[in-house]
Amino acid sequence: MDDFVILTDSCCDMTARMAADLELEVLPLSLNMEDRVYHNYLDGREIGFQDFYARIRSGETATTSAVNVGAFEVKMREILGQGKDILCTNFSSALSTTYQSATIAAADLREEFPDSKVFVVDSLCASLGQGLLVYLCAQEQRKGRSVEEVRDFAEATKGSICHWFTVDDLNHLKRGGRISAATAFFGTMLSIKPVLHVDDGGHLVPVSKTRGRKASLLALVDHMEQTALDASGGTVFVSSQGLTSFKPSQTWWVGDLPWYQRVWVSFANRPFLLVLCALIAAVVAGWGIFAGMRRWLRGRSSL
Repeated sequence: MDDFVILTDSCCDMTARMAADLELEVLPLSLNMEDRVYHNYLDGREIGFQDFYARIRSGETATTSAVNVGAFEVKMREILGQGKDILCTNFSSALSTTYQSATIAAADLREEFPDSKVFVVDSLCASLGQGLLVYLCAQEQRKGRSVEEVRDFAEATKGSICHWFTVDDLNHLKRGGRISAATAFFGTMLSIKPVLHVDDGGHLVPVSKTRGRKASLLALVDHMEQTALDASGGTVFVSSQGLTSFKPSQTWWVGDLPWYQRVWVSFANRPFLLVLCALIAAVVAGWGIFAGMRRWLRGRSSL
């Protein structure tokens, strides 16, 4: 078996313990808040995750930076110097320049280490979607696959990674250039909770709109049920911030909900259906009142 290391970046959003268990090397992206730069280590050593979200809620803004070429060169040279090959899988090139930095560093180091193998894969994924792809690659590595075989596996699998997510505040996505200003403006104005996913090109794309947090979360499960290749036995990664009602031990589908909750989810996801049903109900109610009045008047006239 080839002795190789899987290298990725902190956008994978794995826990530090998981990355250590999988023997991954993870380079941190960085963020700037109040003129200070913090590196996004998986263990939160420079800025705690709760602290970060609390500061964002208080009104502070943050800008992010990709992993640069120099950081990749240092880490790759360290690994290659140990006689190990590298499979590097990074944050989607459509959302960050991290992949480009890794590609440049790999090209430079191939000249310095001509007998070593350095492969860089554009995951076209983000957050735990990227984490899931890296996790699956690590499982292939544990089966004794060669670095070329795991690279081919990553390339063949990345298009099957499904990301489904929702956000409370669209302005953060707008500031990061992830969605257009028009999408953020109208979505915020109408208090709409969008359901988004990462498309085949690695871009963030709005898929549907819901009204209310609960409806948006149920919509995620609905989309997952519709698109999962193996709903009962596949691997699913879930991450959240501030979602205290989520119980990881529970697995459920929208189809398992009581009929009245499924009706409500349908209405919440399709406002036009709610308006149509309200109009129909109004017509029926009006006709019932009219018919009742006619019967009453006929009874009066017969006396």
